[in-house]
Amino acid sequence: MNSIKKIILLGSSFFLMSSIWVYADVSKGLVAIQEKDYAVAYKEFLSAAEQGNASAQYNLGVMYESGKGVAQDYKQAVHWFWKAALQDVAEAQYNLGVMYDNGQDVAQDDNLAVFWYRKAAEQGDASAQYNLGVKYNNGQGIAQDYQQAVHWYRKAAEQGNASAQNNLSAKYSKGQGVIQDYTLSHMWINIAASGGDKMAIENRDLIAKRMSSAQIAKAQDMARDWITKHSGQ
Repeated sequence: MNSIKKIILLGSSFFLMSSIWVYADVSKGLVAIQEKDYAVAYKEFLSAAEQGNASAQYNLGVMYESGKGVAQDYKQAVHWFWKAALQDVAEAQYNLGVMYDNGQDVAQDDNLAVFWYRKAAEQGDASAQYNLGVKYNNGQGIAQDYQQAVHWYRKAAEQGNASAQNNLSAKYSKGQGVIQDYTLSHMWINIAASGGDKMAIENRDLIAKRMSSAQIAKAQDMARDWITKHSGQ
């Protein structure tokens, strides 16, 4: 089961504020969250959300989904995530995808899950990119397409998503959606394993059994280069 993002967004200038008072409500809500005063946070976010502030709408959805500061209510979470998602908040779009994917107090709907994952994925959300890749891989809510699965796995993998790195490695190992290449397969699984992913460590050893020592050495060099290049991200 996919997981909801419970990030509290900053009320940044990215979100259009209808007035300085709306921004003040969001700011007070964020301060209250830091102080774990969820009741106050809820009141401030609700005030701003009702005036159309996207950040507040998203944060209110998170509070309803998690049951912090308010009774847990998935229907209300969906309601506020929808409002924020329609204002292009990627995290809200991703969360809607998860809720429709899991059937979390809404009718399970792969088509809507794909729709919202794509919206978030196109904004660069790595989790959404990975989940969209899974949907393409499995043919859920969209025609099965291994090349598209690889496309989205790669985007998520480049952002450090270990699950996507695992799946991209598997595609290179099987030759699904790409030309079979054990060196690239080992490279991606090695990158995932470097973060401590236990499944990746096991899979890396299995892939290595199909490779020559020269191929393994090359794959390790490629993985080290990738990790060095992305270490500052």
